[in-house]
Amino acid sequence: MSETFELELTAMAYGGRALGRHEGRPIFVPSGLPGERVRVHITQDKRSYAFAEIEAVVEPSPERVTPRCKHFGVCGGCHWQHIAYDAQLRFKRDVVVEQMARIGGIRDAVVHPTIASPDSWKYRSHATFHVTSAGQLGFVGVDDRTVIPIEECHIIRPELRGWFEAVKHEEFKPGERVRLQVGSDGEYLVARSGGANSDPDDEAELASKEIVHYRIKGHEFQVTGGSFFQVNLPQAERLVDLVLDRLALQGGERVLDLYSGVGLFTAFLAEPARFVTAVELYAPAVRDAEVNLLGLTNVDLRVGTIEGALPRGNADAAVIDPPRAGMKPKALETVLSRAPRKIVYVSCDPSTLARDAKLLVTGGYRLIDVQPVDMFPQTYHIESVANFVHI
Repeated sequence: MSETFELELTAMAYGGRALGRHEGRPIFVPSGLPGERVRVHITQDKRSYAFAEIEAVVEPSPERVTPRCKHFGVCGGCHWQHIAYDAQLRFKRDVVVEQMARIGGIRDAVVHPTIASPDSWKYRSHATFHVTSAGQLGFVGVDDRTVIPIEECHIIRPELRGWFEAVKHEEFKPGERVRLQVGSDGEYLVARSGGANSDPDDEAELASKEIVHYRIKGHEFQVTGGSFFQVNLPQAERLVDLVLDRLALQGGERVLDLYSGVGLFTAFLAEPARFVTAVELYAPAVRDAEVNLLGLTNVDLRVGTIEGALPRGNADAAVIDPPRAGMKPKALETVLSRAPRKIVYVSCDPSTLARDAKLLVTGGYRLIDVQPVDMFPQTYHIESVANFVHI
């Protein structure tokens, strides 16, 4: 564990770490950049590969920059503040290409340059904080265990930052999670989980009766605490444009909107489509969607799983916007059985996108292209819009 050696970093791996090889073995290094030579020591030895930390940057990359936040490197909220923004965009495209080839088996995938965020800082409209044992608000650290109390955050919107300053001295329970959320007009929402015994992966525990509103392409969306909505509002508009462009609806299509949430895509699909069936498992989000889609007579909102709630009969097109884990096999099989001519898959994880793309290709579809969208600057997270057609 104390072995120290020099390492040339050659690529960026999904997960935010740079990759090098030492005596043929892959070494994953946080806070590194491809093209750098660094001195490292092993922190986790997995036999066939290892994780290491940088002791010194021997030959820095010209794309290395000074991180803006004093918590960077300890707080796990950001991973790439040390990388110039243009390089972040390039690395994200490279990761999508690598994941589609290695996991999806699609080695000739057309992956376009990543679409930049209009602002690479102060873009998040909501953030979920964890509470330390001392009752302080913080983020989970780079070790994925420790909660790091924070005094500043540069990727949340200024209104949210001001609200964080206002509430950070309130009493919170150790182990609790607290979501702070700001709407398009500056209204606020706070949602809190049940404390130390709550499930850290259960977003439903952050439910709240409070409501904020977001305005996307002139349409207003109601969002209650616990319902999902994209954190980067200008890029959410870009996602809508990409989905509509890829589908190119002509007016007579029956469209499926799967994992439809509060109706972000449904609201814009309804006008050019003949009929839209929207399926969402989280009931409070469907209640939001009922408000957001009021007056649209060609929309059928269904609460349930894809495999349980999808109507019988073929569809002309489908929009799929699953959580980070991607689609469950039964859900994907159900979509394949409806044989939509076009599928647009909106993904927030290139590894599960690649996995599901492989199944779609096996099921009779051809991948046209993938468009990465930088929804999360300063982090390794990648949003992508993948376009499939039935062959």
